[in-house]
Amino acid sequence: MATRPIHRLTAVKLKISQLKGDISSSRLLGRGNLMLVVPESPPESLWKTIPDGARLRKLLAISDTKPVKVHRSFISHEGKACQVLLSPTPAQATQFARLTQARTLVGKLMEDHPAAVTVMLAGLEEDASMAMAEAIASAFYAAAAVMPSRKTKPDPAPILTQIDFVGLPGRLDTKRIKAEAGGNHLARWLTALPPNELNPTGYRRHLEKLASENGWEFKFIGEKELARKGAGAFLAVCQASTERDAGIAHIRYRPGKKTAKAELSLVGKGICFDTGGSQLKPFKSMLNMHEDMGGSAVAVGLLQTLTEMGYPEPVDCWLAISENRLGPNGYIPQDIITAANGTTIQAIHTDAEGRLVLADTLHLASQAKPRAIIDFATLTGACVAALTERYSGVFTNREHLHPALISAGKDSGERVWPFPMDEDFDRSMESEVADILQCPTTNDGDHIMGARFLSRFVGKDIAWVHVDLSSVNHKGGLAHVPTSLTGFGVRFIMNLLLDQKFMKKLDS
Repeated sequence: MATRPIHRLTAVKLKISQLKGDISSSRLLGRGNLMLVVPESPPESLWKTIPDGARLRKLLAISDTKPVKVHRSFISHEGKACQVLLSPTPAQATQFARLTQARTLVGKLMEDHPAAVTVMLAGLEEDASMAMAEAIASAFYAAAAVMPSRKTKPDPAPILTQIDFVGLPGRLDTKRIKAEAGGNHLARWLTALPPNELNPTGYRRHLEKLASENGWEFKFIGEKELARKGAGAFLAVCQASTERDAGIAHIRYRPGKKTAKAELSLVGKGICFDTGGSQLKPFKSMLNMHEDMGGSAVAVGLLQTLTEMGYPEPVDCWLAISENRLGPNGYIPQDIITAANGTTIQAIHTDAEGRLVLADTLHLASQAKPRAIIDFATLTGACVAALTERYSGVFTNREHLHPALISAGKDSGERVWPFPMDEDFDRSMESEVADILQCPTTNDGDHIMGARFLSRFVGKDIAWVHVDLSSVNHKGGLAHVPTSLTGFGVRFIMNLLLDQKFMKKLDS
């Protein structure tokens, strides 16, 4: 089956600078747009430092019942005008709230297609000022990123090229902001591609191109090699496909010696389209199932971010790439499947395919003996039912990591919540004819059951975190991201690795 030509990811050409000194009316001339963020209850003295402050103070007092208050006005000087978006921010705002406020402000400014914007944060505490500036910069990058379009006349791309911050008490880490935005954009971009383009063959071609551009080592373990490895769980899922193009992509990031062992492995579910198999999904449930590879897209986006940041440690990335099609050769309930680690599985529901492809992928990743594995998957509707699409669920075989996971979610604005992993949940998956049921016949706690199932395929001496991506799609955007596809996970894991010192906490 032929695939459409690969369309390259559109780069975001956005420069962020920090200006010294106060912004006067005369310095605003020619800039055209000012974003002004102040405390909810600013002192009177603050307005004397802001151009046209007396009038803006009165504007701020106008009642506004919206969750994010935004007032639009103009500063006039010598016959020229500068648009101002004025917004107050709570002193104790969460980073998620700051990112949400930033998305609202940036969205209103982008309606006017600006080429340059000045951002002034006035009267905020130092930590709040820097956190808000990071949120605004991230929101600008997210809004400037062009998503895939196959229109014959595409919508015009944003022309924004310059963001100038004034009055910041410290230096923004623009390298990290840009790298995280690029990884998030890549995750969203891949997930948005249509399923007749990003089928397993098309996905492999994209990954080979990304590997070449980033200096990664790339290997694709196809179905014949997987059969030799005894990966019956993965092969059960792809056997209904008419094309024999499924497989597990293994990408190696090696900043130093090529032979170095990776202490960290990233694993992603890459189901390019999920029909549900013989237990066919209904219309609305199937409509966006090209997004079922969102976990693998986050893993790739994260790897690109780490690469751009010059992360000093080697990292492996394993992606389970397949489709879950309906066909006469598809696996069916009550089949007995044998995974690569020898575990026999009693098939129950063909729409629980994600845990099957991940089972063999986690086993292969474990054989490389990393210290930690983090997997990403759009695994269960039960996690959406438990958390909505605002949070994602996390599970780990190292309970002492829960505080770090929660803190990483709060600090990054990509919020997560840990679920229990007690062994007695396994009683619901006991089988009379195999080692384990694929899933229980009820949907009770299926996000927990899915995690318990996956845990059987991770080496006992390996710290493991499973991210059930209930936040992969949130209508209208989430935090700083303006598109329904969120790319959730890149910022979260970057915070976990760099700020929470995840790798150092594994054995504590």
